Amino acid sequence: MKEMKFETALKRLEEIVEKLEEGDLDLGESLKLFEEGVKLSKVCNKKLNEAEKKIEMLTRDQGELKAEPFEAEEDTGETES
Repeated sequence: MKEMKFETALKRLEEIVEKLEEGDLDLGESLKLFEEGVKLSKVCNKKLNEAEKKIEMLTRDQGELKAEPFEAEEDTGETES
């Protein structure tokens, strides 16, 4: 079985969260989706960790790792409630 891409896993995870938030599913279907979501979350986490390690390898300077904070893009202004 081919390994899932980060973007594919994240998109499916977002779909699952939306379905679960709607609350229209029965318990069995909710549990099934939750289980899939946990697996997808692990895939995303693994991919992010791999990317972080690769970045660390690429930013080594004369045998020492220079730890510099990553500056994310500006927040879109949306707030979670």
